[in-house]
Amino acid sequence: MKFGWINLFGAIIVLLMLIPNFIYALRNQTETNFCANRWMNLTEQIGRYGCVILMWFPLLVWEFGFSSTFEMILYLAGNGALLTIYIFVFVRYLSERTRKRTFALAVIPVCIFFLSGVLLRHWLLVGAAVLFAVGHLYVTQKNTA
Repeated sequence: MKFGWINLFGAIIVLLMLIPNFIYALRNQTETNFCANRWMNLTEQIGRYGCVILMWFPLLVWEFGFSSTFEMILYLAGNGALLTIYIFVFVRYLSERTRKRTFALAVIPVCIFFLSGVLLRHWLLVGAAVLFAVGHLYVTQKNTA
């Protein structure tokens, strides 16, 4: 299966991940970022926006696609499962914030981006996912300390 110049499945995945983030942002407008490390904050944002853009567009890749039907099924099932878990944890997080849930909400998007990059052979997305993982986990740790 080939996606061409845009990955609609990736776009839907990103949009579904953003919905809980918008809800959280609206409910917690006065929340402060306690991470004072500018470079890690920058790393997190570059990785985050890089992943969001690269999930939609095959930059530096001719087209999105899978080499087998199994990879496509793994992409859809894996991302579907991770996205379902993400939303489930988020709903539970709204009722009770715990460190475990906070880190789950930090790790699951990284897994989605990384899995997508590997299965689509989009190595720039894999790199952005690693960058996002480093920055996001560091910032999350500083904000939950």
